[in-house]
Amino acid sequence: MAAEAGVNAETLRYYERRGLLQEPPRRDSGYRAYAVDTVATVRFIKEAQKLGFTLSEVEILLHLDRGGPADCEAARALATEKLLDLESRVASLTAMHHSLEQLIATCEQPLGNRECPLIVALGGLAEGKKADLSGHGEGEGS
Repeated sequence: MAAEAGVNAETLRYYERRGLLQEPPRRDSGYRAYAVDTVATVRFIKEAQKLGFTLSEVEILLHLDRGGPADCEAARALATEKLLDLESRVASLTAMHHSLEQLIATCEQPLGNRECPLIVALGGLAEGKKADLSGHGEGEGS
């Protein structure tokens, strides 16, 4: 199971301890008998981590996928919170993307003439400000 999911056995046991996977019953031989959907769940966990989700956030997503809280409003609140978080991450990644494009476009110029507002752009997003990715200062250009 671990090899099929692309992880080692200790990762599976860790996910079980964290409650991300249900502890499977054991066969007479002592080996674990995992459910058919366990591979897909483990792959989802690993992909979510690659996208920047913490295991605590993955746990919430799995909880929502499994039906979430019994109260629909609680499920909606959790899903809305995750959606807002994703939108914020997309904005940050978009700012970084544009900044890197700008750097690439200017990399043939002498070092002093290159423009890369990456730190400024992401710093502005972190402070809740709209980043100016145009390379122009305030009041210059459009």
